[in-house]
Amino acid sequence: MDATQLARSLLEPVPAHRTAGLEVLSAADGAAELALTTPAAQTNVIGSLHSSGLITLVDAAGLAAMIAVAEKPDEFAGVVPLGAVASMEFLAPARGRLTAGCRLDDQALLALRPVLSGASARARLTTRAEIVDASGEVVCRGRFEWSVRRTQETR
Repeated sequence: MDATQLARSLLEPVPAHRTAGLEVLSAADGAAELALTTPAAQTNVIGSLHSSGLITLVDAAGLAAMIAVAEKPDEFAGVVPLGAVASMEFLAPARGRLTAGCRLDDQALLALRPVLSGASARARLTTRAEIVDASGEVVCRGRFEWSVRRTQETR
């Protein structure tokens, strides 16, 4: 299922995402692509997107990739993903239009599918995202370990 609209409806209203100008470009089949244009108010002393903005982008890319596993629009209802551990690798100044991509690996898909289907109440999984600038240069890589739980039964 193409879950782009679902990911937009869940992620773009989040205050940190809205402040950063985060856009969900695509979310389908366990993969997602998000973008933002570096807001001047969120730059560091060298005019690069502040590390907190990069973390926001990596976090949201992982969330969108998880949402992109949903096979039905309501399958993500009641699912609560919480970041448990994050690691970031800052490679170059992050300026201008930035795009983050995340694709869940087989292990993450195997962990998440039972939670979305309602067969399991909890899962732990890892997402990895890469951020590139407008020239295609990788400016950041990030990894999130997630604790995912279902708070209500699948409809």
